[in-house]
Amino acid sequence: MNVLLFLLLIAVISIGADGQEPRIVVHPPYFGIHVIDDQTGRGVPLVELRTVNNITYYTDSSGWVAFHEPELMDREVFFHVASAGYEFPIDGFGNCGLKLQTMPGKTATVRIKRAQIAERLYRITGEGIYHGSQLLGQPIPHDNKIANTLTLGQDSVQAVPYRGKIFWLWGDTSLAHYPLGNFHVTAATTVLPDRDSHDPPTTVVLNYFVDPATGNVAKMMPDDQPGAVWLWGLLKVTDADGRETLVAHYSRNISLGDVAEQGLAKFNDTTQRFEKIKQIELTETWRFPRGNAVRIESNGVDYFYFAEPYLNTRVSADWKSVIDPLCYEALAFDPSKSTYAWQSELQPTTAADEWAMIQRGALPPERARYQVVSSTGRPVEIHRASIVRNDFLKKWVLIGTEAGDFAKPKIQSRNGGEESEATSPLGEIWLAVAENPTGPWITAVKIATHGGYTFYNPRQHTFFDRADGQIIY
Repeated sequence: MNVLLFLLLIAVISIGADGQEPRIVVHPPYFGIHVIDDQTGRGVPLVELRTVNNITYYTDSSGWVAFHEPELMDREVFFHVASAGYEFPIDGFGNCGLKLQTMPGKTATVRIKRAQIAERLYRITGEGIYHGSQLLGQPIPHDNKIANTLTLGQDSVQAVPYRGKIFWLWGDTSLAHYPLGNFHVTAATTVLPDRDSHDPPTTVVLNYFVDPATGNVAKMMPDDQPGAVWLWGLLKVTDADGRETLVAHYSRNISLGDVAEQGLAKFNDTTQRFEKIKQIELTETWRFPRGNAVRIESNGVDYFYFAEPYLNTRVSADWKSVIDPLCYEALAFDPSKSTYAWQSELQPTTAADEWAMIQRGALPPERARYQVVSSTGRPVEIHRASIVRNDFLKKWVLIGTEAGDFAKPKIQSRNGGEESEATSPLGEIWLAVAENPTGPWITAVKIATHGGYTFYNPRQHTFFDRADGQIIY
C-alpha cells in the first residue's frame, strides 16, 4: 500500500487515445532550502550548499535551492554553507554549516550574515536565474524572461541611456547550441525605470536584439574575418546630421593579446547593427574611446572622459572630435614642471608610470594621483573601474576591481576584516572617492569579494541610483 501510494504521488500515467505508448510525467518531491540575509530577509544568490559527500547546490537569484537526492531524503543531512562576502557559524571542528531534515514537499530557512558592504541581489543574464524557485513553484519576477534567447552567460557589460531606453552591450556570449556562441557583440534594451516599468531592486527586463533566422541573439557587429569583435567606450553623441547615435571603439581580436584590426563603429538605427566608420592604425594605443565613458563639463567645455581604469584620456563631446584620433588628449605628468597637464602628444600617465617615477625621485609622492591604498596602507592596484559623479556624496566615486596574481592569491593583512586573503585574482571590488574626476585617488575600501570568480569590469548604473546616489547599483 505504501509503495502504491508513493507511485501515485510522483507520477501521472497517460495513455493516448491513438494507442501510443503511455506518457509518464514525473514530479520529483523536492525539499526547498531558502537562504536569506539575516538583516534584510531577502534571498541571497550564489550560496553554496554542499553535502558531506560533496554534492553541491547553489542558491538561485531568490536564494532558493530545490534539493532532491533519492538516498538523502527523509533524513538528517549536514550541509556545508559558503558564500564569498557572507558568513555562517563554524562548529568546534571547523565545519561551517548546519543539519536539515530533508522532507519532500517541505522547506527550511537558513539565515546568513552579510560581511561585505555591497549586497548581492540577483543575476541579470544567463540561464537558470530562478532555477530553484521554478522547480519549487515559488514566485519569480513576473516579467523575467527565462533563457528567452538561449543565452547561458555574457561578459563585460556597458550601458547607456539612448532614445528613451537603456542600451545594453556585452562582449562574448555563450549560447546553448555551441560553446563559442556569439563573439560579435550582443545587445539588448530596457525601458528606463519608472513607476510603470521594472523595479531595479527586483529585476531588469532585457529585450535582446535577435536574429530572426535563428532565434538566437543577433551579431551586433557582424564580420566575416577571423577573430572575436569587441566594442568599448560606448558613448552617445550627436552625429554630423544632427541625430543622436552611439559610437564605440571596435577591435577584432585573434586572441587576448593579438589585435588584427581596430577602429570606430557607429550604431545604425535602421539596420539595428553597428557598422565600421573609421579604421585606426594598430600602433595607436589610446586615442579612441575606451573603458567606461562618462560625459563631464570642464571649464565650460563638454568632454567624454574614459576610465581605463582612471579618467586619464578625454575628447570634446562633439562628432568631429570623437571620430578624429588627433583630437584626443591625455593627462600626463611632466617631470620638468613637476605637474600633471592635459596634452595631445604624450600617452597618459598610468599608476605603474607613477610608481616608477616615485621610485627614481621624479615624482613627489604627494603629487601622485593613482597610488591607491587600503585603510591599512596596503597598495591596491586597480585593474578596471567605473568613475561617476555621486550626488549624495557630492564627490566622484570609483568602483574598481583589484588586479590580482592569477598564479597565487595574495595573502593580505587580516587587520580590520577588509583585508582577508584574496579569494579571486580579479574578484575583489573596491570603492574610492575623490574631489575631482581625475583624482587624486588615495584610500579605498573593499565592498565586495568573489570566491574563485572574476568580476573584472564593474560598471556603475547611475540610471538606477536611489536617494540621489545614496544607494548605488
